[in-house]
Amino acid sequence: MMIKNIFINICLAICLTAACADDTNGSGPNAETYIPEAPDYENPVMWTIYKNDHSDKTADVFYIPSTWEYDWTAPDGRICHYADVWNPKHRDDMEIEITGVAEYMAENNNFYSPFYRHITLDTWATLNEDTITARYSSVSLEDVRNAFRHFLERWNNGRPFILAGFSQGGKSVVELMKTLCPEERERLVAAYVMGYKITPADTVAAPWIKGAVKESDTGVVICYNSVSDVKYVKPIVAAPNVMSINPVNWTTDDTPAILNDTITVTLDPEVKVLVLKGFDGSYLPNILGVLNVGDYHGAEPWIYSDCLKENIGKRIEAYRNKNFE
Repeated sequence: MMIKNIFINICLAICLTAACADDTNGSGPNAETYIPEAPDYENPVMWTIYKNDHSDKTADVFYIPSTWEYDWTAPDGRICHYADVWNPKHRDDMEIEITGVAEYMAENNNFYSPFYRHITLDTWATLNEDTITARYSSVSLEDVRNAFRHFLERWNNGRPFILAGFSQGGKSVVELMKTLCPEERERLVAAYVMGYKITPADTVAAPWIKGAVKESDTGVVICYNSVSDVKYVKPIVAAPNVMSINPVNWTTDDTPAILNDTITVTLDPEVKVLVLKGFDGSYLPNILGVLNVGDYHGAEPWIYSDCLKENIGKRIEAYRNKNFE
């Protein structure tokens, strides 16, 4: 019930953010882009942290949140395509999601989640991969990389860790996977890419990116996207995708699974998305006509939260049994 309430609050927050967004997209010929000040990851304000591993027998979780802000206008009149981590409202928005995810990912684990200058929902709504990549790589990805290095150097201390992220955060997990050195890959329990894709180009760039094939393999990626029908697959987040797994029965074929007694979850092995029957996603806010339209993008971290909570524990246990026993 708590996770459901958090989910409803997230939907309301997104709607309110949309209502308060400036009515401009910065597409005019004289529009200039405003880049907010970079985060200082030495500053504790830039982090949400829960230290719950009191026995040193679990793992660290590094979680990257999704997209919360729309384009907005800076005081000098310039358009901004990024969240501003020094704006308390923007941090509060990200914190809603982070707190909800921590409800099931931080139990018995140390949990670290940075605020970062994520690209805006309007940027995603361009549906232009070049625009998205250019804006994301020049600012957002730099923040994520800096935060991850800070986490590894200051707090992780060689412990096993989990990477996890939703939507833009899932994209960031994929990008971080490409940067892991062999020693870091050895310490990776698993990576959870919720509501995003792993493309053929990603696996060419990083052949060590391998999809999970069961509930307890380690060093692998758990990747999924959820729709009501395959015709609603949104390429901007879900295609082309080369790996997926059903987070309810942990199979990679089309064996259906029953979630919460009422929802049937079936993986389409060809398109590599989850098709849900019996799930009412009508309360999901339509995001600029792009997301939550036949797909269940906004619900990805919450639909399967109980399954993910249990699975994180199983993968940590499997990792420690293999490496420390």
